[in-house]
Amino acid sequence: MENTRNQVSTKNPTLLQSEELHEYILKTGVYPREPNPLKELRIATANHPMAFMGIAPDAGQLMTMLLKLVNPKNAIEIGVFTGYSLLLTALTIPDYGKITAIDKNRKAYEIGLPIIKKAGVEHKIDFTESPALPILDKLLENPEKEGSFDFAFVDADKNNYWNYHKRLMKLVKIGGMVIYDNTLWGGSVALREEDVPEAKREWRQCAIEFNKLISADPRVEMSQVPLGDGITICRRVC
Repeated sequence: MENTRNQVSTKNPTLLQSEELHEYILKTGVYPREPNPLKELRIATANHPMAFMGIAPDAGQLMTMLLKLVNPKNAIEIGVFTGYSLLLTALTIPDYGKITAIDKNRKAYEIGLPIIKKAGVEHKIDFTESPALPILDKLLENPEKEGSFDFAFVDADKNNYWNYHKRLMKLVKIGGMVIYDNTLWGGSVALREEDVPEAKREWRQCAIEFNKLISADPRVEMSQVPLGDGITICRRVC
């Protein structure tokens, strides 16, 4: 009997495999505490055909808490979509704080922009419509920008995550934090490739490769969290 208990305890199955439990967490601990501007933006995004691209609200709640612990003055966001994560960052940082926001599609951002303006935080945001890599490289041309960011959030093209990471390890200060979204890719990273829909295989492989690289990177402490589509939290240590 004791051996059976030990076998069960070491398996530790992921609780959020249950959709019902996930809904319970959202309704009990997330939605009641969600600031009204975020709630309004989440609802405004719901009918967008790519609504799944936004950060999950439970992951956003954790991100807000981490932002308060880091207390960043200067942040960078790669991949904005309609702006849920951007808005929660803008609501959390000080009034004089700044966010460098980069996305190649301004149209989606404009869905959230009226809500961002109404929340009174647009002045904290410097939005650039562009692929991210040229902007990051431009920032790195200025030596004063190295180590000038306290926080970064990445939710963009998964095939470039490692390219973003290499640059962010120069732009984000030692002790600063970087969060990557979608690193579990719907749980498909743990499945056999033949069990994954063909449309998800390419970026699934990108996530697997990034996860291996980030796990072996001595420049960061990291934690992979099974919230939303999977988020990886990194703290730069050298």
